[in-house]
Amino acid sequence: MSENNKETKKLKLTFAGGAGWVTGANFLLEKPDFKLLIDCGLIQGEHLAEFENWEPFPYDPASVDVLIITHAHIDHIGRIPKLVHEGFNGKIISTNATKDLAAVMIRDTANILSGSESGRKFNLQEMYSDKVLSKISSMWQSHEYHEKFTLGGDLDINFKDAGHILGSAMVEIVYNGSKIVFTGDLGNSPSPLLADTEDITDAKYLVMESVYGDRNHEERAEREENLKKVMLEVFQKKSVLIVPIFSLERTQEFLYEINNFVESKQVPTMKIFLDSPLAIHVTDVFRRHLNYLKETVRMQIKQGDDIFNFPGLRETEKTADSIAILNAPGPKIIMAGSGMSSGGRVLHHEKNYLEDPNAIILMTGYQTPGTLGRMLQEGRKEVMIFHERVHVRAKVVTIQGFSGHKDSFHLVKFVENTRDTLKRAFIVMGEPSVSMYLAQKLHDNLGVDAVVPEQNQSVELEF
Repeated sequence: MSENNKETKKLKLTFAGGAGWVTGANFLLEKPDFKLLIDCGLIQGEHLAEFENWEPFPYDPASVDVLIITHAHIDHIGRIPKLVHEGFNGKIISTNATKDLAAVMIRDTANILSGSESGRKFNLQEMYSDKVLSKISSMWQSHEYHEKFTLGGDLDINFKDAGHILGSAMVEIVYNGSKIVFTGDLGNSPSPLLADTEDITDAKYLVMESVYGDRNHEERAEREENLKKVMLEVFQKKSVLIVPIFSLERTQEFLYEINNFVESKQVPTMKIFLDSPLAIHVTDVFRRHLNYLKETVRMQIKQGDDIFNFPGLRETEKTADSIAILNAPGPKIIMAGSGMSSGGRVLHHEKNYLEDPNAIILMTGYQTPGTLGRMLQEGRKEVMIFHERVHVRAKVVTIQGFSGHKDSFHLVKFVENTRDTLKRAFIVMGEPSVSMYLAQKLHDNLGVDAVVPEQNQSVELEF
């Protein structure tokens, strides 16, 4: 049978998560004899454990054959314990770096959830137990970029570098000669640490993120200059800079940038606290997977530069050391989780310093609506921390260039590489208005049929 006359086959795609939300990625791709799940993440907002996270999946977890993970952020992996606890018994597949990072991230989430009010309400102690986490580890396999493999007999899978975080991958799936691509999250290339996002070509369908689908970032040089300016202001005022930090990738980028500033004497040496046990552990994983870093960074390391360490840096893993930071005189920089100020040690520092007009709070990434980080970013003059009213007198600065996501311009450029073969793009993982904006932009600029699916919507795809 010729290519033009070959029999059409169909796959069913269900947007079980990540549609209408920035977070909670969860996409089910099925043929009659095989079910493949792409990501299984937590919905994140003001509270980590929202009711929506613990509702039943819109499919039977026991019926899923394989789960593929694009990367190790919690909004892509956080509900794996729930999936396994409720019957999933298949393979979990990712890159090797993602596998190691996920083990750290899921363990941290388990510790948070088990002791939370929601943990008690929804019996999360059992769902996130050591037994479940151990089983997850035994189910997990890895493939590297461009190491093609086959699932379900006729689904050919290939990972490409998404450039988002260490080990992040886009998932290319070829079925009956046609290709569907799940982007996961797309990196804000060029990254200080990672290789650029690879191009996607010849795709028939695209399931792509849209976090920053309606805005553009500063250029990297501008971003570096803005960070340097903030650090120098803190030094001159002998004040404090608080950075609500994302433990995975953002922390390591920050350390690398500051390392370069300090060693080149562009900024004076000052006390810099990495006040996040999770970020410290994640940085150790980075040190084990240096092969994922871009070539220039690997050369820097080979020449003897410990890129994640520099004069003035102090890691405060113990609670007592974290508390003692308050007594350290300025100038000082405090990097602490969580990145959206939705929990963690940063809340204590913000409570201590938000009322100080000389203090600076630096936002470096996306802030989900409803989080304290979003409220500060929007200019709230009063916030609640630990059930106490705190007046905001500190300066709040946002440097979008540190985002790990592509902006609107680069998302369109990414799609442009495959527009000639693209039948439809599904715009997901964004605030609804942002996803709609990007869909319209893809239609207007590239002539692409781009749609914004609804939560739990299913579509039939022809291959």
